[in-house]
Amino acid sequence: MKEKIIIIGRKGLIGSNLNLSLKRKYFVSNLDFEKFIKKKDTFINRFNYIINCTSNINYIKNKYQKKNDFDLKIANKIKNLDIKMIMLSTRKVYDATYNIKESSSLNPMDSYSKNKVISEKALTKILKKKVLILRISNIVGLNNKKSKKLHKTFIDVFIKNIQKGLIFDNKNEYKDFISIKKFCEILEKLILTNAFGIFNVSVGKKIFLKDIQSWLNFYNKGDLKRLELNKMSKIDSFTLCNKKLMNKIKVKNSVSDLKIFCIKMSKELFKND
Repeated sequence: MKEKIIIIGRKGLIGSNLNLSLKRKYFVSNLDFEKFIKKKDTFINRFNYIINCTSNINYIKNKYQKKNDFDLKIANKIKNLDIKMIMLSTRKVYDATYNIKESSSLNPMDSYSKNKVISEKALTKILKKKVLILRISNIVGLNNKKSKKLHKTFIDVFIKNIQKGLIFDNKNEYKDFISIKKFCEILEKLILTNAFGIFNVSVGKKIFLKDIQSWLNFYNKGDLKRLELNKMSKIDSFTLCNKKLMNKIKVKNSVSDLKIFCIKMSKELFKND
């Protein structure tokens, strides 16, 4: 049977790309949060999954309040319905370290990640096996819609600096990444396997920032001014262990795939150069 999916929030990087990817195989309905909340149970019960790709600035920037938690409001609305929820969380719920597992200690350091931990616990209690929580590393990709970004990723900052003709020397700092293309593929596979619980989503390898910057700059013909990082800049190197994820869905997810994606993205970024 063809799955039916509700995507809440289609203007951001994840929502816009998921919409394009999933509608090739599934029936997808795009709704903003307010319209979804007003929908009757009879409408929602026509669907198998709901994916929340939206948030609000108060949830991102401020101390937790239930009124700002869209994930919680969605969970409470569907708790007695026959529909599953996919929650997008963040790797920032962990300490920045190497090979972080889903069972690793949580140590969120900013308001957004602290709030996500609270939301995760609430959704697990309310929905039990009807929720799939994805702790996502840095996503690399371009938005298919014009949108006002609520918070910036490494890639957003990179692009903004490149537009100014700047590039930072990140020395030996590394992070973990995932392309938006691979993320969409992984999410589709998790749906097909009826997965639930918590999964790290990443390449699962050290990606040195100097390398990913060179891939993203592959087609950049402009002159760049290289700047040293401030000595007080926080080193935030990490990798996620994605063994649980790979054992579940068995997909190719490699650094070479990420490199190819970044070089293609570079061609799109600098196509007019």
